[in-house]
Amino acid sequence: MQATPPFAIDAQRLSKSFPPSTASSTESEISLFADLNLQINKGESVAIIGPSGTGKSTLLSLLACLDTPSSGSVTLTGVDLNSLAAEEKAQWRAKNISFVFQSFHLLPELNALENTQLPLDIQGRKDSAEQAEHWLESVGLGLRTTHFPAQLSGGEQQRVAIARAFVTQPSILFADEPTGNLDTNTGEKIIELLFDFSAKTQATLVLITHDEHLACRCDRTFKLADGKLVETNL
Repeated sequence: MQATPPFAIDAQRLSKSFPPSTASSTESEISLFADLNLQINKGESVAIIGPSGTGKSTLLSLLACLDTPSSGSVTLTGVDLNSLAAEEKAQWRAKNISFVFQSFHLLPELNALENTQLPLDIQGRKDSAEQAEHWLESVGLGLRTTHFPAQLSGGEQQRVAIARAFVTQPSILFADEPTGNLDTNTGEKIIELLFDFSAKTQATLVLITHDEHLACRCDRTFKLADGKLVETNL
């Protein structure tokens, strides 16, 4: 009998709390959320929506194993990253996970090509420049490879960020408000790229957004509010 493949993301009884704001405070610890469960299949697209301040970005950091939960566990493709040594954890994440953020997170001293090839350079890939050029062409920036972030529009910077995210062929892509700093028309083009590339590479997409129209594009949508994560139909 063939074994069932592991979930791309499997979060069990996930909780996150913080100590009081001051050491002298008589308040108890602040619980952001508790006992959240979330299973996401390989190649699936999932949106997480909810009011500001409910912990959506914190949840994303926990799912990506960038942060440690107060309790509970997260496995990615069957691997418990928090059980790995720091170097092994960093290597696994660099090979299998990519991110697209609202604020682009490009290095200002590097041009578009250098920003895109950086993840492959870190891995020691000898074809990093060639792969970076390919992905920049894929996002329509083949003629802008030598431009620095300050010389690019917001939409162009986000295109560079998308090229950088996919250049490593990640199995999981986390996107935190990827259109938040863009106008509606530019944001639509960015979303088309995200979904198109995720489908072509069979990457699992986890999307944090306030935009319900964008969330509707995903296979499933969850709402985080009042410390609870509930699947919802938009």
